[in-house]
Amino acid sequence: MFRTHDCNSLRKIDIGKQVALAGWVHVSRDHGGVIFIDLRDREGLTQVVFRPEENAELAKQSHHLRSEDVIQVSGRVAARVPGTENPKLATGDIEVLPSELRVLNRAADLPFQLDTDVHNEDLRLTYRYFDLRRPQLARNLRLRHKATKATRDYLDAQGYIEVETPILSKSTPEGARDFLVPSRLVPGKFYALPQAPQQYKQLLMVAGVEKYFQIAKAFRDEDLRADRQPEFTQIDIEASFVDANDIFALTEGMLAAVFQATRNVGIKTPFDRMTYREAISKYGSDKPDRRFRMELVDLGEDFKNSSFKVFRGALDAEGVVKAINAKGFAGLTIGQSDELTEIAKTFGAKGLAFIKIEGGEWKSPIVKFFSDAEKAALKSKLNIEEGDLILFAADKWEIACEVLGRLRLRIADFQKLVQDKEQLDFLWVTDFPLMQWSAEENKWNAVHHPFTRPKAEDVPLLEAKKFGEVRAEAYDVVINGVEVGGGSLRIHEPELQEKMFEALGVSSEDQQSMFGHLLRAFKLGAPPHGGIALGLDRLVMLICGEETIRDVMAFPKNNRGTDLMTQSPAEVDPRQLRDLGIKLAGEKTA
Repeated sequence: MFRTHDCNSLRKIDIGKQVALAGWVHVSRDHGGVIFIDLRDREGLTQVVFRPEENAELAKQSHHLRSEDVIQVSGRVAARVPGTENPKLATGDIEVLPSELRVLNRAADLPFQLDTDVHNEDLRLTYRYFDLRRPQLARNLRLRHKATKATRDYLDAQGYIEVETPILSKSTPEGARDFLVPSRLVPGKFYALPQAPQQYKQLLMVAGVEKYFQIAKAFRDEDLRADRQPEFTQIDIEASFVDANDIFALTEGMLAAVFQATRNVGIKTPFDRMTYREAISKYGSDKPDRRFRMELVDLGEDFKNSSFKVFRGALDAEGVVKAINAKGFAGLTIGQSDELTEIAKTFGAKGLAFIKIEGGEWKSPIVKFFSDAEKAALKSKLNIEEGDLILFAADKWEIACEVLGRLRLRIADFQKLVQDKEQLDFLWVTDFPLMQWSAEENKWNAVHHPFTRPKAEDVPLLEAKKFGEVRAEAYDVVINGVEVGGGSLRIHEPELQEKMFEALGVSSEDQQSMFGHLLRAFKLGAPPHGGIALGLDRLVMLICGEETIRDVMAFPKNNRGTDLMTQSPAEVDPRQLRDLGIKLAGEKTA
């Protein structure tokens, strides 16, 4: 037996017991020949004390112990010397006096210290198995487990069954690049790793499963960022004979169960709801962070007859004039001002118009163009006070809203407007556009995917080819400005699905070659159905209070999509490529 107890279980009641512990040497301290070891396992710490007067040979052996050596000790539980108790430690009232020490494995020189901040993330990822010993990361993995278990338990209680779907699938256009897998048995053909189990879960509805879920792996070959990885995990849900309200209620109940299990907090349901149009108009984002105000204010009516050409020109071109008030931010630095200007230009603005309210004056080169009535409207609508900074955007609705939305978030960072890190704001965003125009491709694309159902009242607009006006039965669930899930009601009628494909420019031949299996299934009695997929990694990131999903995944890739620990991706044996009939670019023919 390696141990009778873990390193977080011994208390005063255990004093006098003979015990065995095993773990890693967390810290070793030499106090005048007496060696104090903090022994660590995944549960916590226990202090082990080697005293020469009690066992000289054992004390001598303990002098050679180093951080992260793996050891086993057997001995007696004793009370700590009065005055040396550690109230911050669960085991802080006791210590173990060993009668036996076994070194199970020696640790070589450490790549970094676990109790210090390591800012070199590549180094941490190279030694990820070592980095995972950090209490914070170990805690994150446990919370992830609790979140996953609570999800399964809740959905099981609601009658949902977990069904696995294939990883080797077919490449179809779904919004991001596929990872392709060449087939050896069928030369020249390729599998694709699934971006989502979307078509399979719809086929399960045709199969009569009715209530499906899966903790599913998904893969997308896209540029990476803090909340994105090439492979990720989603909570995938689909149900038959449901409407959007059914999906909302199910998701809210599941999230309530998850947050109760992981953070021991109750969350208020039902969640607030906001249309896509309202979210963009008010916050400049379809995943608004409402933990602070700074809302976008429309000034079109006030400046429709303005002599300021920039505003008047935008309005005459059927655009908008909008503004935000960064309360108390008139004293921003030159560096902050330059960064905000760069953000505005990056997202489509030609520049950044602003007014600083300092010393009772409105300081800006554009103020001279405003009439008294326009100034009064600004003061009233934006609640302008001393020390405020007013930022404007005059452009097409989409551009003006996004520019101010991006500025709003960055200013919130500058001003540290989110004070309560424990605050949780849940929101449904509904009624997304069904399609968006791509000038680059000169065609309409699905905002979510081509199986999303248009709102019933907007089907005539689809038939009239007014694609930009058609709304979708689609919805996202947002927590603190982070989209953690999205879903929709699906098209289940083959005729409507064919109309959707036609609007997207998918020919009849391509419909059959890419989606023939789905269209055939819809002709065999497909029920009305819908669902949602939530990003498990993003959800756990929010639960743990982390800034990146890499800190809640056991073995993530870095921001270049590389696994530094295993050095993947890597070259392969040329014989493997020959078996697949693949020749690399630039490779000479034998």
